[in-house]
Amino acid sequence: MADGKVFVRFVSSEGVESGAPLEIPLGVCAAQLQVIVNALLNTTEKYQFHVSEYEVTDTLEKTLSLQSDTISTEKAIEIRYEPQAVFRVRAVTRCSSTVPGHAEALINASFSHDGTQLASGSGDATVRFWDLTTESPLHVCKGHKQWVLVTAWHPSGQFLASGCKKGDVCVWDPKTGKQKGKVLTGHKKYVGTLAWQPLHCATENGTFLASGSKDNTIKIWEITRGQCTVTLSSHTQGVTAIRWSGDNLIYSASQDRTIKVWRPKDGVLCRTLQGHAHWVNTMALSTDYAIRIGSWDPSLQGTGNPASTDALTVYKKFAGAGEEFMVSGSDDFTLFLWSPSKSNKPICRMTGHQQLINQVMFSPNGKRIASASFDKSVKVWEGKTGKYISTLRGHVKAVYQVSWSADNKLLVSGSSDSTVKVWCMKTFTLLQDLPGHADEVYTVDWSPCGSRVVSGGKDKVLKIWRS
Repeated sequence: MADGKVFVRFVSSEGVESGAPLEIPLGVCAAQLQVIVNALLNTTEKYQFHVSEYEVTDTLEKTLSLQSDTISTEKAIEIRYEPQAVFRVRAVTRCSSTVPGHAEALINASFSHDGTQLASGSGDATVRFWDLTTESPLHVCKGHKQWVLVTAWHPSGQFLASGCKKGDVCVWDPKTGKQKGKVLTGHKKYVGTLAWQPLHCATENGTFLASGSKDNTIKIWEITRGQCTVTLSSHTQGVTAIRWSGDNLIYSASQDRTIKVWRPKDGVLCRTLQGHAHWVNTMALSTDYAIRIGSWDPSLQGTGNPASTDALTVYKKFAGAGEEFMVSGSDDFTLFLWSPSKSNKPICRMTGHQQLINQVMFSPNGKRIASASFDKSVKVWEGKTGKYISTLRGHVKAVYQVSWSADNKLLVSGSSDSTVKVWCMKTFTLLQDLPGHADEVYTVDWSPCGSRVVSGGKDKVLKIWRS
C-alpha cells in the first residue's frame, strides 16, 4: 500500500479473473468500482462487490479495515463481483388482508413460480386457491380425507400437488380448482413431502412428481396417466424431505439419519450420505429458487422459446459454472453442507443451534443459508463454505419457517410466538415486527416477484403482507 493506493484483482463469482491487477485509491466507493468493472467487461450490468465475505458498502478502505488481521496488502487484494438482482424488493410493513376460509389450522401456503397464484393446505382436508387481485378465496378443492400436510407448485404454475395424512396425493388445476386425473394412491402412511421434476429436465415422456412418505418409500408418478413409475425403497424409517435437483437426481432425507441420492429414470441408488446423529428434518439445494421459478424471469419475457429452454437458461444463470450444493438440518441440532452429486462426504458440519433445526433455506443466489430452529433463533451461514455469519434473535418461541426475498437482501420468519418478522441481510437486524396472528405461525412464503408475503397457522386465517 503506497500513498493511499492498493493493487486489486477483480474476480467473478465463478472465480474467473477479469484482466491484470490494477492500482486504485483506497477511497474508492462501490459506485466507482462499478464503473471500473463495467469498463473492464464492456457491460452495463449492476454488481455487488465483496472482499472475503464483507460487502463493499462504503469505501474500500473501510471494508479492508474490518478485516485488517486477515488481509495482506503486500499482494493484490481480490475483489469479487456478483450480479445484483434484476429488481429490488421492499420490506413488507403491513397486513393488506386477513382472509378466513379454512376450518382448521393452515399447515402450508405458497405462491406459484411467478407470484401470481396462491394456494394453501389445511387440517380441514381441503386445498384452497386464493385470488391475489382481490385477496379473497377463489377455489375450494375437496378430494383428501385427512389433513393436507404438504402442497407443491409445478414450476410452470399449471399444476398444484398436495399430499395428506392418509397417504394420498392429488393434483389440481389452479385455474378451475378441479382435480387432474384420479387420486394417486399407493403410500401406506402419510405423505409429508413432494417434489416436481425441474422444468429444464422435462421430457416428452410426461410430467413427473415425486412423493415421500412415512412408509419409508419415495414414489415417482407420471401424473397424466396417474401411474407410479418407480418406487424407491432403501430407507429404514420415514422420509422427511425430498428434492429433485437440477442435475436430474432425487435427494431424500429420512428419520433413519441418512440422505440418499437416487437416479429417477431407473430408481438406482447412487450414494448414501451419512453424518447426522438423529432424524434429518429438512434439506435445501442452492438451486431451489432457480428450479422453483422455472422459465419465469423478467429478463426472458417474450423470447418465444419453449418453456424448458428458458428454464435451462434460468437454471444456468443461477447455478453458473459451479456445482449444486445441499444443506441438511437435523434433530441433532447440527447442519451439514454437501456436494451430493460428487461426494458422500460432507463439506462441513455447522454447529451452534441449541435445539432441533426445523427448516433450512438457501438464498436465491445460493450465496447464503438461513436455518430456523426451536432455539428461538435464525442463523445465517456462508452458502459455499458453511462458515457461520450471524444469528437473528427476536422471536421468543420456536421459529418454524423462513423465506428469502428474491433479491437476497431480506428474510422473513414465522414463529410459534404468533409473529412474523422481517430481517435485513446486510446488517442482520430486525427491520419489521409484524404481529397480528392469534396463534402459532406455521408457514411463511415470500412471492418470487417480491410484492407479497403470505403467512398462516393455527388461527386458521391466511394473512397477506405488503410494503
